[in-house]
Amino acid sequence: MRRREFITLVSGAAAFWPVAARAQQAGKLPTIGFLGADASAFGPWTAPFVARLRELGWIEGKTIAIEYRWSQGRTDRYAEIAAEFVRFWGEADIA
Repeated sequence: MRRREFITLVSGAAAFWPVAARAQQAGKLPTIGFLGADASAFGPWTAPFVARLRELGWIEGKTIAIEYRWSQGRTDRYAEIAAEFVRFWGEADIA
């Protein structure tokens, strides 16, 4: 994995974490939007990310949801996918 992809991963997850906390409605799980190049390239990063969340008490599918989106290596798709996240949570909930 290239350094730029890792930085995108970390910043993408960090950017959507506060959104997830604010955007939740009663009965819905807090959600993290995870944006990366492709699942196979990010596998070495997503597994430890989910494992660390579990260590902190966040269990995927039970106490938190993670919405994965992959650009398939096309950096031009990042803006499109970010817009999809905005639509998913609603523009009013994005800081």
